[in-house]
Amino acid sequence: MEKKRIDTSGNANPLLSNPFDDIEFAGIKPLGAGDSMPGGSPQAAPSSRRKEPNRNRGRVDVVRQTAGRGGKTVTVLTGFKGIAARELDDLARTIRKASGVGGTVRSGSIEIQGDQREKAEEILRAAGFRPVRAGG
Repeated sequence: MEKKRIDTSGNANPLLSNPFDDIEFAGIKPLGAGDSMPGGSPQAAPSSRRKEPNRNRGRVDVVRQTAGRGGKTVTVLTGFKGIAARELDDLARTIRKASGVGGTVRSGSIEIQGDQREKAEEILRAAGFRPVRAGG
């Protein structure tokens, strides 16, 4: 009794053959591009909203702080939910460049040197967040 072996020589490729090639459909024409479903109109491709930015990404608190910083003013942005660390870094970089100051990302919040609340709010709105001024 001889075992049935799979051809590994590269001459036969079973993945390229279609098992339904030999089946004849009794008068049924396969749907092509632009054909309509039986009894209906042609199906339109669903509109994709991937190109549009998300306009409801949540509330972000924008706070100006001086306590514990040697009298220096710092703008702190907190309350980011569901945002990746990489995206948070990119957002901080954008705010720092627009303001022309330094800053950092610490434990899920962004700290920008100086009172930069207006610029930060403008950039957060453009990114789809809802900035809310909190505190002093």
